[in-house]
Amino acid sequence: MVGHLALPAGSGRRPAVLIGPEGPGLNDFQRRRADALAELGYVALAFDINGGRWFTDPDEMLARITPLLADLDRMRGIGHAALDVLLAEPRTHPDRIAGIGYGTGGAILLELGRDGVDLRAIGTVNALTTGRPGEAANIRCPVWAGVGSEDPIMPPRQRDAFAAEMQAAGVDWRIVVYGGALHAFHHPPVHETQTLLPGVGHHPLHARRAWDDIVGLLAECVPVTEE
Repeated sequence: MVGHLALPAGSGRRPAVLIGPEGPGLNDFQRRRADALAELGYVALAFDINGGRWFTDPDEMLARITPLLADLDRMRGIGHAALDVLLAEPRTHPDRIAGIGYGTGGAILLELGRDGVDLRAIGTVNALTTGRPGEAANIRCPVWAGVGSEDPIMPPRQRDAFAAEMQAAGVDWRIVVYGGALHAFHHPPVHETQTLLPGVGHHPLHARRAWDDIVGLLAECVPVTEE
């Protein structure tokens, strides 16, 4: 796995953010997310999930991602490996780490929360996954989730199941439903050879709103201060 670490200006310790990518993998779009958060003052690590590959063919992507999403321990292993790299960075404040993730990357961050990792916030887009019974009670931080109203991969029944899991566990949770948006509405097409799954499409306005919502979550839970 090869991630992308972005450091803010200065020399002191700062709050840090783990960034999980969509199923196709880590590309320049996700790397720029880390760069943008570094400009806001965070240590930011965009981690890899596909061993350096970024898939343009949905069948290849699904062949890789579907078994991963079914293997919660494997997802946690990837998440912990990324967290270890972030914690090894001297500028990372070890007690002030949040996670944001998209699709599969968001599911990995939720599994870190269910595994009891001490994160200050978890923000996800298109990642309304549920875990093993009872393990959501291990989540110790606010959880924010964004989803498109027309997303066939995360339909209303999935939203309801996620909400029920979070509520039963006593988690401080929020779901924002972006009207008219499909799955992966946050991600613009980045390659002319990329083939999209049915129900996937970019929504520029909601993409900006979702980013602003995530930045707001970070500002609330892990405000930037230097030590």
